[in-house]
Amino acid sequence: MTTKYDYIIIGAGSAGCVLANRLSADLSKNVLLIEAGPEDKSALIHVPIGIALLSRSQQLNWQFDTEPESELHNRRLFWPRGKASGGSSSINAMVYIRGHKADYDGWAALGNKGWSYEDVLPYFIKSESNQVIKNSSLHGNDGPLTVEKHRTVNPLSDVFVEAAKDAGHKKNDNFNGEQQEGVGRYQVTQRNGERCSSAKAYLTPVMSRTNLKVISAAHATRVVFDGKKAVGVEYSKDGSLIIAKINSRGEIILSGGALQSPQLLLLSGIGAKSELQRHNIQVVKELAGVGKNLQDHLDITLMHKAATKDPIAVTPLGIARGIAATVNYIKNRKGFLTSNVAESGGFVKSDASQERPNIQFHFLPTYLKDHGRQVMLGYGYTLHICDVTPKSRGSISLQTGNPLDDPKIEAGYLTEDEDWTNLINGYKLGREILNAKSLSNYSRKEVVPGIQVETDEQIKEDIRQRAESIYHPVGTCKMGSDDM
Repeated sequence: MTTKYDYIIIGAGSAGCVLANRLSADLSKNVLLIEAGPEDKSALIHVPIGIALLSRSQQLNWQFDTEPESELHNRRLFWPRGKASGGSSSINAMVYIRGHKADYDGWAALGNKGWSYEDVLPYFIKSESNQVIKNSSLHGNDGPLTVEKHRTVNPLSDVFVEAAKDAGHKKNDNFNGEQQEGVGRYQVTQRNGERCSSAKAYLTPVMSRTNLKVISAAHATRVVFDGKKAVGVEYSKDGSLIIAKINSRGEIILSGGALQSPQLLLLSGIGAKSELQRHNIQVVKELAGVGKNLQDHLDITLMHKAATKDPIAVTPLGIARGIAATVNYIKNRKGFLTSNVAESGGFVKSDASQERPNIQFHFLPTYLKDHGRQVMLGYGYTLHICDVTPKSRGSISLQTGNPLDDPKIEAGYLTEDEDWTNLINGYKLGREILNAKSLSNYSRKEVVPGIQVETDEQIKEDIRQRAESIYHPVGTCKMGSDDM
């Protein structure tokens, strides 16, 4: 007899793994979790430094590209997304950051009851097993998601914090505490020197539950409807199309993220009528907001050639260090193989008029070019600068009606003047830090973009030529009570 499920979850990513865990805790409910990627068995996922190679992996990374971006010289920007159990939590930089309090309070103000900071804080606490901060009203210590400090820290990461203090920014030892603003070391989602993804935290411990079925390497192609009622999910597995069904009181949960959840809604006949008709998809429900309201953090980097050999580097000495570090990691789960590379950073205001910090820094004690897809030889360090409150909006739509094709990504970066102002100001603040006293003995010179880029117009042109996503897309299945 074919099983009919109480819950079908599409996507075993950051949210999907949590849902599979929590919903299957009721042993009377049958839960199916469908994931397009493979199981999370790769060492590149579990060894933190593996992040340096994950951008190149076609097996573990969707490797999407945007449409040509009008404000960025019509460049197509690379958008990596996780394609394995754990989703993007299996390929991200493991930085443990909650949203700013104002984010959640803003959601509640838009009519989303239960989403204020005070409402969501208990769930952050419940989820967290913080190994650094004990006896805190803001943190948990016995949840499934392990949060640790770095086991090994490159000395330059702390020098960056001192340089930021030189430039007038305060130190912050806990970005998820009372205040987000400031600079310091990041905490990471790691456990015993390994990545603690959503899959490792929530899915792996419950895989033995008999009421939970997980199907990997299965690409959801559409939600199946009987009239206006969702009754199942069609997915492609090993070249065949299969339909999994829910029972009469069952639910289908789309957990494919900001790109593939709206794509699947559109493929299933839910979205703007004109978009569906363009691809000969029968309209089940006209809902114009599907795929709209896309927001992402655009990022620009500054790089310095180092005067010391402290950075992680592709050099003969760096390779020798890597061999020694591999042995240390195998024996002790320590050394720079435990590093997420983005060990320090912070949140600052782009100017004094900002009500909350709107610029985020990630400092890397190494060169990083083209998302790690291009190797830069030698010793250097990189500062990532992004605007975390962009006003520009984009959209997700369909390239074709073929569910196996990539979604159409129009990010709409920098289409609002305020975003230009904030990112240019952030660029200048980042430069002040890298030129501050504490880093002066560690730098030979700025190599990217170089000191010839000085005026606002030159900075703007540099952003047009080099800015990239730092992979935080949201907003395309908008909550709220408006027409979207």
